[in-house]
Amino acid sequence: MTTKSIPINLLLNWRLHLIVVIISAISELIGIQSIPIANAKLLFLPLFYAFILCLFLNPNITKFSDKIITKKSASIAAPILIVAILPFIAKFGTLIGPALPKIADAGAAMIFQELGNLGTMLIAMPIAVLIFKMGREAIGATYSIAREPNIALISDRYGLKSKEGIGVMGVYVMGTMFGTLYFSLMAGFLATTGWFDPRALAMACGVGSGSMTAACSGTLATAFPAMKDELLAFAGASNLLTNATGLYIAIFIALPFAEWFYKKLSGEAKSTPLTTEAK
Repeated sequence: MTTKSIPINLLLNWRLHLIVVIISAISELIGIQSIPIANAKLLFLPLFYAFILCLFLNPNITKFSDKIITKKSASIAAPILIVAILPFIAKFGTLIGPALPKIADAGAAMIFQELGNLGTMLIAMPIAVLIFKMGREAIGATYSIAREPNIALISDRYGLKSKEGIGVMGVYVMGTMFGTLYFSLMAGFLATTGWFDPRALAMACGVGSGSMTAACSGTLATAFPAMKDELLAFAGASNLLTNATGLYIAIFIALPFAEWFYKKLSGEAKSTPLTTEAK
């Protein structure tokens, strides 16, 4: 498949597009399902079903999938993914201006909580590099929670087929499949401990993912019904702030720090070229 033929294949590969449409329709028909567990609620979103169905239809994972779609046809999905992410980036950019008054009203605590999103790297990176012996995949996997803007940044900087791209996509898949489950259970557990102010937990819900924020704040609202409106407002403002500033923090702080931190932990002597995409 030559470089010039790639755009034509992307447009004319009707089988791939048909499979995507069918899977999307099935996932939307199933809709959002929830399972109550004590004070928590497990949310299963259409994106979760889509990932499961795509796994079964991935010729690199299941042998029978070759009869439905070939590996060559499936390989062109990566360039399509890059194009599909671009509208998300444009949407996040438009949130910054309208969000400024709400960000100012949120106060200093809401602004400084954004730095907490970088704290997980200090824990995750050493575990990934020193214990699990991960390579540069650890950069993409730990510098963020790996949502759409973060994938776009890694794609632009390294390429999705690079080691960093593999890392960010791995966390994206795991976050989509288990993120809401984890946030629901964790929020319910922390709400019952009394260790944190409920408003602080609500701010922690806003990590830049709508589904994770909804699962987390919904659990807190159930645990503290008298503070329901206040908690949802704090979670919404926190998530809005993360969407408005998160990409810039990732570009100017998180990713450069992840590069530096990885080199310190791994002992990498020389800087690896930015484009590490497989040939």
